[in-house]
Amino acid sequence: MTRPRTDQSVLFKLPSPSMEADLREQNPWWKGQRVAGLPQFRRTAFQTVLTRLQAGLAPAVVLRGPRQIGKTTLLLQVVDALLDAGIAPQRILRVQFDEVPWLRELKEPILDLSRWFAQEVLRQSFNEAALVGVPAFLLFDEVQNLTDWATQLKHLVDIHPVRVLVTGSSALRIEEGRDSLAGRLTTLEIGPLVLREVAGLRGFGEVPSLLPENGVAPLKDKEFWRSLRALGQQHQRVRDGAFQAFSERGGYPVAQLRTDRPWEEVADQLNETVVRRAIQHDLRGGERGRRRDERLLEEVFRLACRYTGQSPSQALYLDEVRRSLSANIGWQRILAYLRLLDGTLLIRLIDPLELRLKRRRGATKLVLCAHALRAALLQEVMPIDPGGLEAAPHLTDLAGRIADSIVGYFLRSIVGLDVAHFPERGAEREVDYVLTVGQQRIPLEVKYRRRVGFDDTRGLRGFLEHTVYNAPFGVLVTQTDDVQIDDPRIAVLPLSSFLLLK
Repeated sequence: MTRPRTDQSVLFKLPSPSMEADLREQNPWWKGQRVAGLPQFRRTAFQTVLTRLQAGLAPAVVLRGPRQIGKTTLLLQVVDALLDAGIAPQRILRVQFDEVPWLRELKEPILDLSRWFAQEVLRQSFNEAALVGVPAFLLFDEVQNLTDWATQLKHLVDIHPVRVLVTGSSALRIEEGRDSLAGRLTTLEIGPLVLREVAGLRGFGEVPSLLPENGVAPLKDKEFWRSLRALGQQHQRVRDGAFQAFSERGGYPVAQLRTDRPWEEVADQLNETVVRRAIQHDLRGGERGRRRDERLLEEVFRLACRYTGQSPSQALYLDEVRRSLSANIGWQRILAYLRLLDGTLLIRLIDPLELRLKRRRGATKLVLCAHALRAALLQEVMPIDPGGLEAAPHLTDLAGRIADSIVGYFLRSIVGLDVAHFPERGAEREVDYVLTVGQQRIPLEVKYRRRVGFDDTRGLRGFLEHTVYNAPFGVLVTQTDDVQIDDPRIAVLPLSSFLLLK
């Protein structure tokens, strides 16, 4: 493999004037302008991203998450904050790599554009900039569209003292780059709006976070979960208002920001910019230029939406796909497409828990990034707030599966937390999720009903009674604050309070 060029002493010219014009349009601060229309609301990840970028403990910060959840907006807000902090505009480069046609004219886009920036805008080497105490900040948006982004970035940060922020919509492609960048990057994950963010964005009020930014150790303490329940009750008005808004429109920023537009219009926007974009752009190209089957990708994602919060069998997948497409599709191909969708972060696959070195048994569980995508794709609006379900009690079972999915994706997005599900095994009942923190396990069950009986906790209690599982307590997520369970080993809290976890 040819080693990327990194010598800044060699003059570099962009292949065309239009390329330079495009770059200058992407960086209006070079002309003393700010980006127009940036929202004042900032996501919780904003301060963490900014702090890590400025601190430079690792030269590169990677922010990954599904499409349209606000990564580009956050990146531009970081630029704004750097400018407010006194960083000279000429020290900041931002490049949007999402389907820019002229990128194909560059052999090594990250390195070539960085060299051009140092030469034409910074007008000094990156080393000279760092020597005077103000390193250059390089922000690369949707970088996973470059096949060898990690190799280029590694050479860039190894040779030049720069600070880099990278965003990406593909967990798979970002993870592929982590090995070569070991020790050089810190990774953050951002998903749809959490309940605290919905409350802030919609003006309901603020609720503090109990879970610290780094580490999941507090989850091992049963009192932490009881404090989370108390937090929800203390901020009940804000919590319930945000949860109703979340129920109606989900966690995509555009849905909560544009409440002036009817849901049908927002649903079309989500289908176009999230689902179709991922399937038609992010996933169409396979290895060695092969094209993946777009119809099969769409059908597999449709099944993920329909069976979210469940563990469909291979037979169900095969029957549904073959009937829909009138084609003899094999299981391995369907499984490969499920994993591809997991790579886009639109769904997450949660494996069965492996215990006592036994081979894993049971099907993989599907959870969806946002119930709004399900509503948009299937054209099936589903209330999950208690008030909405009281008016439509026949939807309770389906709402329970959606609540299960919401919990699973939420847990899966917590960095450092190992999440599995526990299928029924002989006399042992199913448990929706098992969290592993160090050597301790925490079984978590979702019973999204107004009334939960003692028998509904048999799965939790059975898991707790197996001392080999090392689970001193369990968590039960319900629909309302009223549910009480006469078992001191089980912490009970409603979904609306659970979603205040982070």
